[in-house]
Amino acid sequence: MGTQAARILIVEDEPMLAMDLEFMLRELGCEIVGVASRIDSATRMAREVQCDGAVLDLNLDGSSANSVADVLSERGIPFIFATGYGDQNLALRFKHIPVVEKPYNHETIHSALKTVLAPDM
Repeated sequence: MGTQAARILIVEDEPMLAMDLEFMLRELGCEIVGVASRIDSATRMAREVQCDGAVLDLNLDGSSANSVADVLSERGIPFIFATGYGDQNLALRFKHIPVVEKPYNHETIHSALKTVLAPDM
């Protein structure tokens, strides 16, 4: 990481995975600015929270997180997708966004975030 911690928004509907991801990101030196588990709260946070990047679960309780990704894109906030379903639900407009397959680890999360946040990480 650089001199300032990257501020990250987590969008994950599985509480244990969200906690694990929060722990991993903190170990990487990130500051967690919010954790959302539903489309409505994730969309609100994506609009309002000041962050450097985000990790988005592609499927939130059966709903696509593409609308959340749209808000982040409009704001110019880089993000990665995390999913257990592969990239078949990925909208064409997001084919360039890194996808991390669940279960992920420190290395895969760090590598994907570096891709979108560098040189911040």
